[in-house]
Amino acid sequence: MKRVTAEDLLPIILDGYRHGAFPMGDSEDGSLGFYTCDPRAVIPLEAGTLHISDSLRRRVRSGRFRITVDTHFRDVIDRCARDRSAENRTWITPLIQKAYVLLHREGHAHSLEAWRDGRLVGGLYGVAIGGAFFGESMFSMPSEGGTDASKVCFVHLVERLRAKGFILLDCQYANAHTRSLGAVEMPVESYTVRLEEALRMTVSF
Repeated sequence: MKRVTAEDLLPIILDGYRHGAFPMGDSEDGSLGFYTCDPRAVIPLEAGTLHISDSLRRRVRSGRFRITVDTHFRDVIDRCARDRSAENRTWITPLIQKAYVLLHREGHAHSLEAWRDGRLVGGLYGVAIGGAFFGESMFSMPSEGGTDASKVCFVHLVERLRAKGFILLDCQYANAHTRSLGAVEMPVESYTVRLEEALRMTVSF
């Protein structure tokens, strides 16, 4: 049986997103699966819908972090891929990392990076197709002065997507973390309508 390579996965991953499915790897055996969920969690991009805490707003305005775009994608996904704990193993397997680095080189995957004193202390990445951005993972390093760094990147991401004309920011599941960033849930039928509308758009990240 032919071994699946990162190059093989590129069209499969993109087609999965176009049909509402997102990839996740198994940290035990390295296998890859595609998943959907109902309801689906999204971050509203309409003006005035981003609700952030006063403390995060102050953090964004403070200029504590220097934010860059697409400068260190490989480093961002590498940091995101590290296990959170023995119980919270990463789903970002080496194969997924390789595939997303290739997606980045082809202009599909993007990252935002947060820097402090010349060190990468936070970031996030995802995939843009048409007017949809599929957020995948984020990280921050409080021990190196990166408290809230990933959240600051997220605020910059939302501002960028709005300015560029994106209409869908997908975050897959709603949990305490995504809800703190303003995630809301919608039935998968409504999500599919929004996704199809976004895919018909021609906008650039």
